[in-house]
Amino acid sequence: MLKSKYILFVVFLLSAVAVSAQKEERDYIRKGNRLFNDSVFVDAEVNYRKALEVNPKSSVSMYNLGNTLSQQQKFQDAMEQYVAAGNIEKDKMKLAHIYHNMGVLFQAGKDYAKAVDAYKMSLRNNPTDDETRYNLALAQKMLKDQQQNQQNQDQNKDQQKQDQKQDQNKDKQNDQKQDEKKDQQQPPKSEKQNNQMSKENAEQLLNSVMQDEKDVQDKVKKQQKVLQGGRLEKDW
Repeated sequence: MLKSKYILFVVFLLSAVAVSAQKEERDYIRKGNRLFNDSVFVDAEVNYRKALEVNPKSSVSMYNLGNTLSQQQKFQDAMEQYVAAGNIEKDKMKLAHIYHNMGVLFQAGKDYAKAVDAYKMSLRNNPTDDETRYNLALAQKMLKDQQQNQQNQDQNKDQQKQDQKQDQNKDKQNDQKQDEKKDQQQPPKSEKQNNQMSKENAEQLLNSVMQDEKDVQDKVKKQQKVLQGGRLEKDW
């Protein structure tokens, strides 16, 4: 009997603690909501984080924290809160709100493909949301324009590469033509060397001829001297 009472007492205490924690969580969320509506986003963030300290699995606190982070331009942090809330939340209407806001952030970051997917997820959970349907149509149009612009840019890059390649080929052909002209204007090195050798040979031949001529003249002079000397010696 005493043991049974002890067990009931423990259960009652746990229930009381849980109720107290839930009340504390709700108080932080309500205070955060009031601050959010007054555009005091930093203080609202503080209260939502305190609510998460009390209940780390509170998808409501995650979602509201994501909203106030988004208002502070902390988009990456906001997205993390939305994703965490979406992984926990089971209520379809709340899931629709979560995915809708995720789509808005993706669209603001020009990631239109992910925005389209997020809006579709939102509509699966709440098909009657006209605002989400309008955002979806807008994101699909912007995605189409983005893809078309990317395709045009890729084509322009390809065309620029082709033009550059053609210019390089033209420059190469011009260089080859200039080299051919130089080759035609200037004799080959081997011929030039042959011409130089021929000139040297000619000089050698000329020197040889001049030396021979000098030798001949010397011989003639010697003969003349001898003859003259002979005559003088004979003196007839």
